[in-house]
Amino acid sequence: MTASRTSRLFARRYEAAFGLSIAEWRVLAVVGRFGTITPSAVAERTDMDKVKVSRATASLVAANLLEQGPAPHDGRARLLRLTRKGRAVHDGIIPLAMSLEAQIAAGLTEQEWAMLRTCLRRLQDHIRTLESNELPQSPQRRVPGMGRAPDA
Repeated sequence: MTASRTSRLFARRYEAAFGLSIAEWRVLAVVGRFGTITPSAVAERTDMDKVKVSRATASLVAANLLEQGPAPHDGRARLLRLTRKGRAVHDGIIPLAMSLEAQIAAGLTEQEWAMLRTCLRRLQDHIRTLESNELPQSPQRRVPGMGRAPDA
């Protein structure tokens, strides 16, 4: 719940300042970070499904924030990169994101913030390990006592 609320808070700020949806600013951020990247790689790095990345990409291309071209290694693959206008928006998002992060972090002490970041990194690494070791399970199989969603 906290992650979703934080994402929505960022989205409202980005919408107000730049007219970008959550999916659009995630795509823009990843393309800005990696320079040239395929939509599939964006989907992996944002944990968004390919359809959502495709829609966001189309919108960003239409707004002249991204350009899309063929990948030299694969005629079917596309490569995304920021346009000059996209770079300006991306560069404008960075100070806004840093300011918002500082506002959020102000709710914790510096030690608590550092501990939270460390714990989240460790948890993310652990989840990756679990995912890599995951065996396909029958959809009928249920774990006793797990019928209720955990509080977040």
